[in-house]
Amino acid sequence: MALAYFITFTTYGTWLHGTEKGAGSVDDEHNRYGDLHVARNTNREAVERERMKEPPYLLDERRRTVVCDAIVEIASEKIWRLWAVHVRSNHVHVVISAERDVDRLMSELKARASRNLTRAGFEDSSRRRWTLHGSTRHLFNDDALAEKITYTLDEQGERMAHYDGREEPRTK
Repeated sequence: MALAYFITFTTYGTWLHGTEKGAGSVDDEHNRYGDLHVARNTNREAVERERMKEPPYLLDERRRTVVCDAIVEIASEKIWRLWAVHVRSNHVHVVISAERDVDRLMSELKARASRNLTRAGFEDSSRRRWTLHGSTRHLFNDDALAEKITYTLDEQGERMAHYDGREEPRTK
């Protein structure tokens, strides 16, 4: 079992396959460990943009705070060990330990964030806020855990809404 997970998910429509930014993305043909990521492709980007049902979703300062607080809240309720959260304008990084399927864990984080955004008066529950999946990496040792915490909190540019859980006692 993994010591922790490094979870990343993006906001709807802001990280399309084929864009320069999306060149690090994964699709059905690029989804195994070690596979190359999706390459820059302007035609694919245009197709992806045409398929969008709503405009891209961006998180302003208030929305970022709601999302960060929602993740801290659910982790506390479920007694998951939250190491770090950083909510940016178009993506979220979470480093967390939980005895839970990582895909289900990510779904629960997104769902709580969406619920709290709706309750805070930001759009209704039908608004697409997140991409369908995201990135889920297993961290198997303390070095990998420390590296992803540092990346999450200190290597994303100026900190936006964030949570640093390193001061909490380590529990599983």
